[in-house]
Amino acid sequence: MKVAYLDCFSGISGNMMLGALLDAGLEQSRLETELAKLSVGGYQLRVKRVRRSNLAGTHVEVLIDETGIERHLHHIQGIIQASDLDPSVKKTSLQVFNRLAHAEAAVHGEPVEQIHFHEVGALDAIVDVVGSVAGLWLLGVETVYSSHVHIGRGTLTCAHGVLPVPAPATAELLRGVPVYGRDVEAELVTPTGAALLTTLATGYGAAPPMRVEQIGYGAGTRDLSLPNLLRISIGEALEGSEGYEHDDATLIETNIDDMNPQFYGHVTEALFARGALDVFVTPIQMKHNRPGAQLSVLVAQDQLEAILETLFAETTAIGVRTSLTHRWKLPRENLAVQTPYGRIAVKVASRGGQVVNLSVEYRDCQQAAAQHRVPVKEVHQSAMAAARALLLGPGGSRGPA
Repeated sequence: MKVAYLDCFSGISGNMMLGALLDAGLEQSRLETELAKLSVGGYQLRVKRVRRSNLAGTHVEVLIDETGIERHLHHIQGIIQASDLDPSVKKTSLQVFNRLAHAEAAVHGEPVEQIHFHEVGALDAIVDVVGSVAGLWLLGVETVYSSHVHIGRGTLTCAHGVLPVPAPATAELLRGVPVYGRDVEAELVTPTGAALLTTLATGYGAAPPMRVEQIGYGAGTRDLSLPNLLRISIGEALEGSEGYEHDDATLIETNIDDMNPQFYGHVTEALFARGALDVFVTPIQMKHNRPGAQLSVLVAQDQLEAILETLFAETTAIGVRTSLTHRWKLPRENLAVQTPYGRIAVKVASRGGQVVNLSVEYRDCQQAAAQHRVPVKEVHQSAMAAARALLLGPGGSRGPA
């Protein structure tokens, strides 16, 4: 399986994505052939090699003739749907613009149907989005991963006036994405770039196991204090890595020997409430042969500060250790199954379209058992049987779950 990894050390924009693809080996003539299927004119691609902080990359500028045209979502949908593009390119391009429209609607407090996109609805944004999606398709990329995203800081001036960096629509699009900011007074992620990234990427963190075959650098327009480039690495996923999700997380550890053990239940709940991914306690033997506990918390980088505040406020810890760890995960989805005791939530983990594990929500079982005055294990068994019958067919015999 061919995969691509986006290294967003200087953010991402639509034209940086196009430039990176061309720099990685996408033929400009093939890209222009695909874009011609949109049946819209009035633009021209200007592609040139440039240097950003002594690193070379490809800069793409979409030169347009039209001015003052405001497009709503249905206008863009019509252009894409009426084209002769490959169905997968159409579908993904529409997803990008739908995501962008909903973000704009959320920050402006207007219905999606009334949103007109200003800069991001202009012809150059359509070319950037469709060109990027088509470019990945032309290069045979099936899955895209991304690094954590550098967003910059400061303010920017646009059709809505002076706005903070990242722009409100960009910030809305980046909800749940691991981001960071450094001493770069610039908008590093545009709404178009954020919409592309969050539609295309299936995970954020370190590069996936892959055999890199092509590397490209897409240049931003300005010179900054760091190389204003988006790097894309394209290659074959290493055998055995397909079908997994993966990301980076921070592991926090602290050794405690002077806290009432009754507090650990409350501490665990407080940490989960502040965004911890996992919390566990391990018995240890500490100095002077005192029994203690190692409290371990797994957390996404953007939640680290909140977790540290909770740890120091709720425990007797006066210091912690942190380390970066990489997680491999089975793709999962949540569903609810009907049982004689009501609806029970079940988490389904799969790989390659095959169910691998089923996990019944214990608290649902606990509440249902109390309501119907039956043992918890009876509710659990009923929910598991219902899930197996639904997902694995009669008898629930297919697959290891």
